[in-house]
Amino acid sequence: MMGRVCWILGRLEVGASLAYGVTFIVLWTQLEKRFVFFPVAELLYTPNDVNLEYEDIRVQTSDGLALQSWFIPGKSETESNVTWLWFHGNGGNLGHRIGELALAHHRTGANIFIFDYRGYGESEGAPSEKGTYLDSRAVMEYLSSRSDVDPGLIVYLGHSLGAAVAVELALTQPPMAMVLVSPFASVRDMANLTLPLPPIGWLVRNHYDSISRIQQLYVPVLVLHGDQDEIVPIAQGRKLYGAANQPKRFQVLRGAAHNDTFEVAPEQYWRTIEAFLAERE
Repeated sequence: MMGRVCWILGRLEVGASLAYGVTFIVLWTQLEKRFVFFPVAELLYTPNDVNLEYEDIRVQTSDGLALQSWFIPGKSETESNVTWLWFHGNGGNLGHRIGELALAHHRTGANIFIFDYRGYGESEGAPSEKGTYLDSRAVMEYLSSRSDVDPGLIVYLGHSLGAAVAVELALTQPPMAMVLVSPFASVRDMANLTLPLPPIGWLVRNHYDSISRIQQLYVPVLVLHGDQDEIVPIAQGRKLYGAANQPKRFQVLRGAAHNDTFEVAPEQYWRTIEAFLAERE
């Protein structure tokens, strides 16, 4: 009798453990999505608000979605025909980058193309890792069709999550150079830092595995990272930089956190980018 009771209790424990495990995984996948993507639909600002000429474009993806994008032409008086392809971070939308767009245009005079990932701003669809990769390919296809864009003079500028999207695209469509601001090595690395429980890193579905990809690239890479970054520790930027091939450069932004790199250390930030790109032209 006691043996049968123990057997029943054992089965109940296994059943409860399985139910708990399934529930945990379902909850984690929902939390993970919220942890990775923070889109905002309402567009509060456009380049008009900072007196920038621009084109409002809808880029079509291979799976039938329309992505809101802006093309800001470079200054006509500059000799450079460089185009910055801008991959923003995981929060907000295009409108939240207006201040930095204005500064970038003023400092570099380059063409700037920035787009919202699916599910961000007025872009259709819902965000996902695979989706951001499809979005980046659609944008590059569009840029290649423009007569005013030199495909050999495209620089990828990726912020945080955007750095991971840029690195992935560079595997098949390498740019003239890449500027990665506050990047992470992988989402798995970040998950283990945020929730240091042994199984957490292995449960993530969104990998954004930049560290394995960047080892396969042979394009010039500049990594800029604030030493006060409270979201992506500077050690993550150093780890990704360490895996990159030459030529490469790492710049510590003293006193800068995650979202204020171009404001807290503006001269260091812009001069480093300008000098790095000048060596590539």
